[in-house]
Amino acid sequence: MAFPAFFDQAPVLRLHDGLAQLLGATPDGVIEYRYADAVRLAGHSCPTVAGAWLCARAGLRALYGEALPERGGIAVALPEAEDAGVAGVIGQVLTLVTGAAGAGGFKGLGGQHARNGLLRYGEPGIDALRLRRLDTGDAVEVALDTSVVPGDPAQRELLQRVIRGEADADARRRFGEAWQDRVRRMLLEHADDPAMVRVRRIG
Repeated sequence: MAFPAFFDQAPVLRLHDGLAQLLGATPDGVIEYRYADAVRLAGHSCPTVAGAWLCARAGLRALYGEALPERGGIAVALPEAEDAGVAGVIGQVLTLVTGAAGAGGFKGLGGQHARNGLLRYGEPGIDALRLRRLDTGDAVEVALDTSVVPGDPAQRELLQRVIRGEADADARRRFGEAWQDRVRRMLLEHADDPAMVRVRRIG
């Protein structure tokens, strides 16, 4: 499987997962997640997947600083319903990174390491994606503005040709390259751009 080379250059997320350590998946509980993992989960690479990746990164950095975030120790909430727009895709990426899951998630061992019920959609009273540490109660909201990184002006016309079934192999290739170039710029050139990913502490 050949992914675009920039996938390997995208920010890497390192977390500690006590459940993975307990069950012997990794001796020290440290797991690295790469952007390609999110792409494999979603089945595609797009500004939403890249944006969710960067929102997770920014939120975890705000909550934990230089310390390793604790996977399974973070609650995630979105203001939108799960089936509204791209909320479900964002939620899936956040589940991958944080371990937070809905009602069907892992229910724990002897009351420990439960992941179910930590991901909620349609949460009232919040304005953006919210991450909250279970141990301290510290919380942040993370907002994404993908308009900061505009797409290729030719992309819209190419997309219409693809949708109408009028695009030849060259047009499809150019569309895919233009699409991924926007993702590349988000991940490599704007990963720390506060105009694109805004973090606000709660409380």
